[in-house]
Amino acid sequence: MVAMRVLIACEFSGIFRDAFIAAGHDAISCDLEPSERPGPHIRGDVRPLLREPWDLVIAHPSCRRLCNSGVRWLAERDLWEDMRAGAAFFRDCLNANAAKVAVENPVMHRYAREIIGRGPCFTVQPWQFGDPVKKRTCFWTRGNLPALTATSTMTAADARPDIHFASPGPNREKERSRSFPGMASAAAIQWG
Repeated sequence: MVAMRVLIACEFSGIFRDAFIAAGHDAISCDLEPSERPGPHIRGDVRPLLREPWDLVIAHPSCRRLCNSGVRWLAERDLWEDMRAGAAFFRDCLNANAAKVAVENPVMHRYAREIIGRGPCFTVQPWQFGDPVKKRTCFWTRGNLPALTATSTMTAADARPDIHFASPGPNREKERSRSFPGMASAAAIQWG
């Protein structure tokens, strides 16, 4: 195995970053929020880092205005410009200066997909990697990254819909966007 230079964009949890470090890679995370775990992390706008050369970039941009579950708010609250800015940032992540790129988001509504220009390459669930949670996770990739393959015998019946029923409050968005350790470990092993 050759150690890769890996950027984990838009990650405050440190979960993907730490999985790649544990697999022997030179990984760093970047987010507007501080990292919840000690480790190599840059707090700030990731866009300048996306222009630097990397072997692999995995990005978790905000889905706030892109996800299908919130599409109704676009017209009701006139959030079209926010949606266009979110889709442009998503494209910035997908076009990062790296040989291989994976951008993660939930199911996206058609308006964002039209701007981005394509749908996801594959979708997975956390329970497929041993995290007993239901949350359909989509990946847009380039650079011949293969779809992640399941590492657990867990089934959907073993998983909880906690993410979908998260209580309203100031930390709801943060709790719903946290990465899953099993999925991160699978990515580090299968893409590393």
